[in-house]
Amino acid sequence: MEMSKQSDFRNNEAVLDINDKPAPLHWIGLSLQHLFTMFGATVLVPILVGINPGIALVSSGLGTLVYLTVTKGKIPAYLGSSFAFIAAMQLLMKTDGYPAIAQGAMTTGLVYIIVSIVIGKVGSAWLDKILPAIVVGPVVMVIGLGLAATAANNAMYRTVDGNQVYDFKYVFVALATLAITIFFNMYLKGFLGLIPILLGIVSGYVLALLVGIVDVQPIVDAHWFALPDFQVPFIEYKPTLHIGAITTMAPIAFVTMTEHIGHLMVLNKLTKRNFFEEPGLNKTLLGDGLAQVVAGFVGGPPVTSYGENIGVLAITRVHSVFVIGGAAVLAVGLGFVGKLTALILSIPNPVISGISFVLFGVIAASGLKILIENKVDFDKKKNLLIASVILVVGIGGLVFQAGTFTLSSMALATVLGIFLNLILPEQARSEEK
Repeated sequence: MEMSKQSDFRNNEAVLDINDKPAPLHWIGLSLQHLFTMFGATVLVPILVGINPGIALVSSGLGTLVYLTVTKGKIPAYLGSSFAFIAAMQLLMKTDGYPAIAQGAMTTGLVYIIVSIVIGKVGSAWLDKILPAIVVGPVVMVIGLGLAATAANNAMYRTVDGNQVYDFKYVFVALATLAITIFFNMYLKGFLGLIPILLGIVSGYVLALLVGIVDVQPIVDAHWFALPDFQVPFIEYKPTLHIGAITTMAPIAFVTMTEHIGHLMVLNKLTKRNFFEEPGLNKTLLGDGLAQVVAGFVGGPPVTSYGENIGVLAITRVHSVFVIGGAAVLAVGLGFVGKLTALILSIPNPVISGISFVLFGVIAASGLKILIENKVDFDKKKNLLIASVILVVGIGGLVFQAGTFTLSSMALATVLGIFLNLILPEQARSEEK
């Protein structure tokens, strides 16, 4: 089935298509599923940087709502805290603190906005040339498999006095959560069959409580209402231009743009549409950029589209933007509820990892599906070389650094794949007849 850009098109393979609104009770459950799927990564970023997790929840929710508004409710994408900026934000927090991070986050958003304006003027037809299936497929696989090691490590190790210690309980909980989630996905019917991820997280959490790896004291100590520390960027902000923050974080925007495009490609396949044409790459980048500006304005880290939530879309076949919007509203509200925030933060890594084994794998399998559907010929040396380089560089974790400029392994793999596709001849000399 070809992708469609028609506004009246409906994907009959979806349980709920993009414009379908679920029943109220179903709506809450489906939105909670997306909320619980993204929160682990979204709150981990501010914890590593030293930012209030409540701010990150609010900024991710507001950013997602901005994105949905700019794209006119046509793309079911959730935006959460970006991992690409962690190292830069940690450095800035030590030197200039919140003001620098806020300014850097808003600068990355401006980079997106500028690129979106350029694309709006010259078009995006060039994408088909530089991003054919042989590049897109492996890159999408890298998006999923590049996160595999993190999921596996979080499923095996707990931190003791700064050291990583193997814990059998962690592995048991992770694998049990995985098994339960697979069972729910395969055998539950009706509404319960639409929320296997949420049910898997709840079941895994209960199991984690039983084996004693959940610390409930922070939940007891937390207040019901807790105002996130929004005032820090405003009260302590001085009208100083942090050039270092701008030069450190702005280049990373081009790294996350590759992730943005890769996620759109996966969503194109899932929803049977072409979001590069409607609403257009310029609109999606504009939405992402404005979301980052809003995130920076409230003191949160830069946001980006989340592969975890795309995995939920693929597994449940619920593509409704109303569900995504509901998750965003819940995230904003959750940022003000201290006990609920503490409850979410108490969910141990093994539970998240058990879910991630499924979600990240689904993303990787989507990349493989792209190669199969486009009948990519791996007997051709060009195709074989491009895929090989992308997969090994991306999954292997090769990083390019030059001063403060860094290309993550996924971004580097994408750049190399595009470069090889453009310079290599269609046939190797040994293939010429």
